[in-house]
Amino acid sequence: MFIYKIKRMTNHMVLLHHEREENMIEKICNSITRKMREQIPDINDERAEVINYGLQLIIGEIPKLILLFALAAIFKIALLVIFAYISMLPYKIVAGGFHLKTNIGCTIGTLLIYYGNVFISKNIVFQPEWLKLLSVGFIWVLSIIMIKKYAPADTMNLPILRKKDRRIKKNLSYLFATLTLIVGLIIKNNTLSNILIFNVLIETLCITQLAYKITKNEYGYRTYLKQELI
Repeated sequence: MFIYKIKRMTNHMVLLHHEREENMIEKICNSITRKMREQIPDINDERAEVINYGLQLIIGEIPKLILLFALAAIFKIALLVIFAYISMLPYKIVAGGFHLKTNIGCTIGTLLIYYGNVFISKNIVFQPEWLKLLSVGFIWVLSIIMIKKYAPADTMNLPILRKKDRRIKKNLSYLFATLTLIVGLIIKNNTLSNILIFNVLIETLCITQLAYKITKNEYGYRTYLKQELI
């Protein structure tokens, strides 16, 4: 019922403004990209496309975050949602993950991930204590395996091609996933502890090949290597 209510409200609000916001974001990003090319002549067409896409991702996040936190305030879970969002960022930034194709899908996905995490975390208590340790151990092993296989999980629009960048992001993924789980075990508040643990599980699943297939994404680096071999 909780998730259904969120989806209904989100669909109505996003559908109402989607086309206008998308055009506005595109115009803003095109304008910024043009000004950057005027100031930095070395930016070629290919680089300009990457910059423009990155700007669209960043600026496009603003209305989603406003909606995310506004609805969280209505449901009186704002602080928990903010905690879930901020605590996932370090691992998410370096590990990567799939991107949904539309603003509507991305917005709904964002709400489901963070609100779903908070809702589940508030209602689950690992008892006895060894069950929590066992769960964290399983999530840690899963995350290590998935990071080794897929991280950093990039996309066709923003491929991570430099081996040095990939190595750094992979190592940081190991670090942030492990630290988040350790803090999740140490922290006394049951809800906050669960949020941290499920953050790692959610983000780990987001980089897997199964998640990419379901969302019809492709790994940018792997696709690039295949093209080079051909």
